[in-house]
Amino acid sequence: MHDQDGQNIPADVSLLEENVGNLVSRLHECRKENEALRSELATLQNILRSCKLPETGSTSLTGPEAEFTHAEKLRVKQKLVVILQKIEMELRSNRNL
Repeated sequence: MHDQDGQNIPADVSLLEENVGNLVSRLHECRKENEALRSELATLQNILRSCKLPETGSTSLTGPEAEFTHAEKLRVKQKLVVILQKIEMELRSNRNL
């Protein structure tokens, strides 16, 4: 069969099927990657939730932890929360595509 331009319709259909197959494969890979990212995000959220900042003056810290003040630790924790929120928003926006 030929279309109006004289092109071969079966070849076009075959190319279209191949492209659809490639898109389905890419979609499947993206879904697997998104699931892995969601899992990592959940793990990071759990770690962040379990982080307990020491009470000021309640314990004496030694080592690298002694170099950070309570306010600095709080700022780091807040930045981590913002980063996790951005990651979660990105995952949600990709899910809607």
